[in-house]
Amino acid sequence: MSMAPDMQVYLRLPSKLLFEGAAARLRAEAEDGAFGILPNHVDFVTALVPSVVLLTQPDGRERFFGIDEGLLVKKGHTVEIAARRGIESADLDSLRDRVASSFARLEDEERVARAALSRLEADMVRRFASLRKMPP
Repeated sequence: MSMAPDMQVYLRLPSKLLFEGAAARLRAEAEDGAFGILPNHVDFVTALVPSVVLLTQPDGRERFFGIDEGLLVKKGHTVEIAARRGIESADLDSLRDRVASSFARLEDEERVARAALSRLEADMVRRFASLRKMPP
């Protein structure tokens, strides 16, 4: 593997690509604790816990992402992160508030969707039961 000054990072959510770009370093948190990755770090895979992912871009600018559980794969000079939910914020102070409000809203939307699906399933079962009662 060649030595590189930065790595390409992709932070993906089920519905969109939250971040794509170069990073000089990355900090994240797994079940066994926080860790950092530099461009020439050994390849590995780990499960991420709900936490903050901190990216330092080659120009020194830091980007903060609040994520839900996910998976990180480092291969060569590429880091792929897949998370259920995520949000970017300009700083750590506002990130906490944005994550709380955004994730709470998503939880409410998921709860409404699950309730609607349950009603559809119950209606379908009732309709199949009524078909059985019909004479041939």
